[in-house]
Amino acid sequence: MSMPAAEKVIALDVDAKNGRGDELDNVPVADGTKHQISDPWYQVGFVFTSGLNSAYVLGYSGSVMVPLGWVGGTVGFLLAAAVSMYANALLGRLHLLGGKRHIRYRDLAGHIYGRKMYGLTWALQYVNLFMINTGFIILAGQALKALYLLIKDDGAMKLPYCIAVSGFVCALFAFGIPYLSALRIWLGFSTVFSLIFIVAACVLSLRDGVRSPHRDYSIPGDGPGRVFTTIGAWASLVFAYNTGMLPEIQATIRPPVVKNIEKALWFQFTIGVVPIYAVVFIGYCYGNETSSYLLNSVHGPVWVKALANLSAFLQTVIALHIFASPMYEYLDTRFGSSEGGPFAFHNVMFRVGVRGGYLTVNTLVAAMLPFLGDFMSLTGALSTFPLTFVLANHMYLVANRHRLSSLQKSWHWLNVIGFTVLAVTAAFAALRLIAIDSKTYHIFADV
Repeated sequence: MSMPAAEKVIALDVDAKNGRGDELDNVPVADGTKHQISDPWYQVGFVFTSGLNSAYVLGYSGSVMVPLGWVGGTVGFLLAAAVSMYANALLGRLHLLGGKRHIRYRDLAGHIYGRKMYGLTWALQYVNLFMINTGFIILAGQALKALYLLIKDDGAMKLPYCIAVSGFVCALFAFGIPYLSALRIWLGFSTVFSLIFIVAACVLSLRDGVRSPHRDYSIPGDGPGRVFTTIGAWASLVFAYNTGMLPEIQATIRPPVVKNIEKALWFQFTIGVVPIYAVVFIGYCYGNETSSYLLNSVHGPVWVKALANLSAFLQTVIALHIFASPMYEYLDTRFGSSEGGPFAFHNVMFRVGVRGGYLTVNTLVAAMLPFLGDFMSLTGALSTFPLTFVLANHMYLVANRHRLSSLQKSWHWLNVIGFTVLAVTAAFAALRLIAIDSKTYHIFADV
């Protein structure tokens, strides 16, 4: 008797992890896509590290280390990395469920749970990616404003103006890059840009720390405010490591897909985390006065700070395209034309209209509510916790329910319940922070 499809796929996954993934080469894709699927694992590894070491790292010293302190922040970053690696590996092993490659998160959820969960997962994911992209545009605007102030400190270039310029540049880049795999050489540029602003931030922060060693590292706030700020910082921690789009990234990898995505994940969580740890821990040398955008705290030669801010701006433009690619893929596949190549005139005009409209909405929200730390906390709470931790554990539990021991099932249920509670609590904390900041600042604030 032949084994059921789901169990056969699980067996194939085991073979892939043992290096016997020949049968995986011919596994079909669940639903068609107009975006290319052909990348080696190391290119996918660089996609992960480009997102991990984006200009967001310049905000973690202020948004995570300040509320948690040395002990809480250090333990938190290490623990969040371990838990994130585990959850993403679980999700990667489900890519072949049912005898087909599930190249979208919603396709995988729909296959396991049904049509209603397909829609809910889609909504969660796109809220997640929309908020991440909004945060990227805020970051690009902050970098552009900091660069302008180094050149001409006349107060004329407000943050909302810088955010508008940033959104326009991101749109221009999106028009010219048809799909995620086409980033290739741009991933190399992204790595160089990341190294520039990370090295500059580390060197200048370290120099400031040596010159002014006496800093206040006490955790600010007291009572309920401190509790909610701490919870928000934990949401930012899980946001730091996770994309919320692993199936979409895994869709671009060459077979054997399970073995290769695990290689890419190990690359991210070993080599890829070194830069983020360096800039976060060294950048905390300013104590509880550390800025939410680290390059605003450092002192040093103007040209070094200018180069760092320019690099942060350019890297953000590239990184945003990674996180916007699931939306682009859906729009291109659902509404785009199959005629001609990606640079045929009608396809370029389609991208201008559709992607330009999407990024216009992103940019408007970013300019209205430019509170970066709050966005990171809310994104982690509303979507990163459910997508990466709750759903990953529950989907793995459902798909492997006949193979897991009672202890293993209990472990996954503990993860599901625990991360659900954390998600609800963190969402409440993040919304509270946004409400407080909205009262302190008006919309389109120049923060």
